[in-house]
Amino acid sequence: MTTIWWIRRDLRLHDNEALTAAMTAGAPVVPLFILDPALLQSAYVGEKRLTYLFASLRQLDADLRRRGSRLILRQGPPMAVLRQILAETGATAIRAQADVSPYARRRDTAVSAALPLHLHGGFVVRPPGSVMTQADAPYTVFTPFSKTWRSLPGPDADRLLPTPMRIPTPPYLSGLPVPADPAPPTNPLFPPGEAEARRRLASFVAGDLRAYDRRRHDLDTTGTSRLSPYLRFGQLSPRLAVVTAVAAMEQAPDVAARKGAETWLSELIWREFYAHVLYHFPHARRRSFRPQYDNIAWNEDAATFAAWCAGETGYPVVDAAMRQLAETGWMHNRARMITASFLVKDLLIDWRKGEQWFMRHLLDGDPAANNGGWQWSAGTGTDAAPYFRIFNPTTQGQKFDPRGDFVRRWLPELALVPDRYIHTPWEMPPALQQATHCRIGREYPAPIVDHQLARQRTLAAFDAAKAVD
Repeated sequence: MTTIWWIRRDLRLHDNEALTAAMTAGAPVVPLFILDPALLQSAYVGEKRLTYLFASLRQLDADLRRRGSRLILRQGPPMAVLRQILAETGATAIRAQADVSPYARRRDTAVSAALPLHLHGGFVVRPPGSVMTQADAPYTVFTPFSKTWRSLPGPDADRLLPTPMRIPTPPYLSGLPVPADPAPPTNPLFPPGEAEARRRLASFVAGDLRAYDRRRHDLDTTGTSRLSPYLRFGQLSPRLAVVTAVAAMEQAPDVAARKGAETWLSELIWREFYAHVLYHFPHARRRSFRPQYDNIAWNEDAATFAAWCAGETGYPVVDAAMRQLAETGWMHNRARMITASFLVKDLLIDWRKGEQWFMRHLLDGDPAANNGGWQWSAGTGTDAAPYFRIFNPTTQGQKFDPRGDFVRRWLPELALVPDRYIHTPWEMPPALQQATHCRIGREYPAPIVDHQLARQRTLAAFDAAKAVD
């Protein structure tokens, strides 16, 4: 009997548990993607990620057509669309990959109560509920979670599910064309598709992984994997990523190479940790994980928030990162921590505003990872940085972009500023500002806040919130 493969965040054919289950009986499979109005109209969705999604759907359709199949695209509430497809095909089952976001779980619970929906793994290596404390409670601190995660049997390379050679799909089904891109269609940093994801994985392991532990925080190099958009849309199997990391550890030619692979595996486990946290504590999607920090008296100044969004705070490393995000839809992880800390700890603006801004602009915007990262930076979440740990944006820039290459790349108005002043341009003498065409307050803004004074304000606000609790 026909089976519907309901594609959501698993835009791949290799190691896809839902697809493999749909094909088990050798019967026709309907590869269905639903354009859900609830998601398309969400305040957390932006043009860049939609553009990347549409390009990825076109690539998936091409991959399916090479196997005698095609993508069936429909638009509407999932329950209504699935009922219609079931009626059109006589399908007896719907196979889909489980998700962890509160919306996805509510949606799937409703569909499961009315239709033959079967959920499968694949979003993470170890599904929520499989990594628990000895008291059978979810972990809320990363290190013990990681230790238990690593102690469990790992995914095996020879058990990764193969890419189907042929996928039989009913020829009579109609579908919509992929919508026109809402933003410029090409993103040279992240070409879409499963083949590109696997090519990048191989290239990373053969090259930058060796120095990953040492260089992953450097803003002026490409020392990270840049695989996050492919993991976010499931164009890369998380199991394949972990298998690859473990193999790189075991085959490392020296200590540095092994350390690089170990550190990358730890970063993959962080992704798992945040998925588990959101699953077990869905309130964190809208509120501070630690309830006492819901009492913080946030700064509501709209102009200050707008300056942060536009990359016009007067702190070069913050502004460069925010402009990188606006132009490319991606930001280095160290820069994410710096900009998040600056918004919450220097400007005292609610972390939820920054979280939403990131989700609207990041190609890899993921509800669990983005929320977890913001609450870590804000000091309000699980395993959070203590609220009194406040990044100094100047020293962060000096440490992770010492020559100013990253800053100059995204802030052309600072192109002629000497290295000595690249992270403190306001300290340049007036004559040097004139000579470098970087007059503070004219070509480049003065700092919108004094870091030391802001630090004291933030500590007082957090202390007051704790006192209320």
